[in-house]
Amino acid sequence: MRKLTISLAITGTLLLAACGGSSSSSDTTAAAAGAGTGNECTNGKTLTADTLTIGTGNPAYSPWVENDKPESKEGFEAAVAYAVAAELGFGDAAVTWVRTGFDEAVQPGKKNFDFNLQQFSINDERKKTVSFSASYYSTNQAVVALAGSPAIGATTVADLADVKFGAQAGTTSLDFITNVIKPSAEPFAYDDNAGAKAALEAKQIDAIVVDLPTAFYIAAVELTGASVVGQFPSSASTTPDNFGLVFDLDNPLVSCVDTALAALKDNGTLAEIEKTWLADKTNAPVIAVS
Repeated sequence: MRKLTISLAITGTLLLAACGGSSSSSDTTAAAAGAGTGNECTNGKTLTADTLTIGTGNPAYSPWVENDKPESKEGFEAAVAYAVAAELGFGDAAVTWVRTGFDEAVQPGKKNFDFNLQQFSINDERKKTVSFSASYYSTNQAVVALAGSPAIGATTVADLADVKFGAQAGTTSLDFITNVIKPSAEPFAYDDNAGAKAALEAKQIDAIVVDLPTAFYIAAVELTGASVVGQFPSSASTTPDNFGLVFDLDNPLVSCVDTALAALKDNGTLAEIEKTWLADKTNAPVIAVS
């Protein structure tokens, strides 16, 4: 009986050691499976204990979020959000989504999210009111137009001089029209891309400027007869179009997320997500600026 007791004790110890080793080496896997509620870095830094609250658009559009359902993990930004959450130790069950307008998210004041992602370009003006993570994606600006538009066939900025442009208010796309394309007519600003697309479809404007993946989606799915006229080289913009996660100003969670993003870049996860959701939405003719 004594030998049996010792044997069972040793066996139990070995099993516990094995289980303990497995658990400590798979925190991210456990989080993705829904078991995690954060890690040492995030402790006490989220709006709600044991929960990561993420903001997205209202609505959110493909290819960033598929079918306006971020909880599906489908779409580039939905997939990035869950990858960051897992790296921070949060399981799917610990992730909560909220909706905000684009401008609302970067206005001064208390936020109802831990971080928000809606293709927010990192720039100095916005840094006065919110904090940004490191960049999770870089893109170029692009022109979308309908057949028959004077923008069709443009290969240089000079070809776009007399084109009537529109873009979403408060975006780098609108700034790009004003500061780089510099058309003869002042561009029209809309509350969101939906408004800009409606104006284009109604032929109130000749073309719109959006980020390149969005341009491809609009042309392929949303507007019949639309095409991507071309993209501008990244060197054309005075402010590189690098997307970052948005936080309340001076939020201590930023450093945790930056560490998570660095890990996701190093292990190839971000590249794989980009390949899955954006690989077919980045190849377009280049419109020369000079």
